[in-house]
Amino acid sequence: MSEQPPAVLRRKVAQRMQYYLKKNFRPNSLAYRLLSDYPTRPGKGIRPAFCLAAAASVGGDYNNAVNTGAAIELLHNAFLIKDDIVDQSLYRRGDLTLNRKYGLALAANAGDAVKILSMSPMIDNLSVIGVRKSLQIILEIQDMARRSIEGQIMELTYVRNNRVDLKPKDYYAICENKTCWYTVITPCRTGIIIGSDYATPEQLDTITRFALNLGLAFQITDDTLNLTSTQKVYGKEINGDILEGKRTLMLIHLLNSCTDQERRKIRRILKTQRESKTDVDITYVRELMEKYSCLEYARRTAERLALKAKEILLHECDWMTEKRWKQFFLNQTDYLITRKR
Repeated sequence: MSEQPPAVLRRKVAQRMQYYLKKNFRPNSLAYRLLSDYPTRPGKGIRPAFCLAAAASVGGDYNNAVNTGAAIELLHNAFLIKDDIVDQSLYRRGDLTLNRKYGLALAANAGDAVKILSMSPMIDNLSVIGVRKSLQIILEIQDMARRSIEGQIMELTYVRNNRVDLKPKDYYAICENKTCWYTVITPCRTGIIIGSDYATPEQLDTITRFALNLGLAFQITDDTLNLTSTQKVYGKEINGDILEGKRTLMLIHLLNSCTDQERRKIRRILKTQRESKTDVDITYVRELMEKYSCLEYARRTAERLALKAKEILLHECDWMTEKRWKQFFLNQTDYLITRKR
């Protein structure tokens, strides 16, 4: 069998999500339109792809991971709906956010419904991978959800308290919980569990360290694209992180590099409500980021983390017996820090 491109893995999971959406909601109903909106928008689909590829990398059948990939992707879309409400975001994957299209009440209910729907494929895992592995998967995904919520609360608290004294380690702590676990770590861990007869603690520890470094590199790259891409390519609002006051690595580097006078003005801008921030405010922050080479710093950091992830994969993952799938992860590591969207 030749190596399967990410598109094939994404399509398998997309079809599975459609199965559960149509099974539970009439295709011509408002509920179906609401719940299927984000899952059917074009996205990278890296989470389910990593899950299926991880299962195949240890000699397993990646079709056995489709339910788990669907569960993770449904949870991801539920998180996106809630994030867009909290952040008052305008665009997601090239279209208006659900809250802008249908209002806050319907969007909030849709997010809850998608979250609940993610339980269905986990229940159906029982007949595919058995009780033991199914329970392991549920525990992994439960831990992932807990960590994601913890990371989100941490980030929102920093914004609410208008913190300007943060260090890179504070950013990494947010990303580890909010991004790394549900973007890379849990998809990889669950895939290894599904594909192996018995995944060892050593295997899970190694894949976790690989995925942590890749997840951090992924998020840093995403944050740089929020400043440098275009809305058409990126699919989201450019400069949205500054409008929302998010403590990105670039902003933290800026706050630790600028003068006291500049820091006071940045703090005032960050404190200003999103709708009251002006183009002049955004330009001021952007120009200071250029002055202090914040984007270059972030890109170098992402490259260093990606290199560390590849070294772990190359030197510590000999138990990945299917070399073409190890190459898949190496290729995706390169892609995730060089992508344009």
